Amino acid sequence: MTTTVLSSKGQVIIPKPIRSAHHWDAGERLVVEDTADGVLLRPVSVFKRTTLTDLANCLKWKGPAKSIEEMDAAVAKGAREVMNGLD
Repeated sequence: MTTTVLSSKGQVIIPKPIRSAHHWDAGERLVVEDTADGVLLRPVSVFKRTTLTDLANCLKWKGPAKSIEEMDAAVAKGAREVMNGLD
């Protein structure tokens, strides 16, 4: 078990083996969650959480079928918009 120290500014150093195992580099944005078992750290998702309703709403599409190329282009465009919004 590895231990760390809480600084006077409330900062904690995450040991290098743990950062490496999770591929966390300097500047990584983490969600801090208080749980019954302690504190949970997880990376911030770049995509908004999707609900079952969001998914089911896609089934209502009545237009012409999209080609794989059109779907790939739409996914790439959405990913660029999400990534640009994080700057």
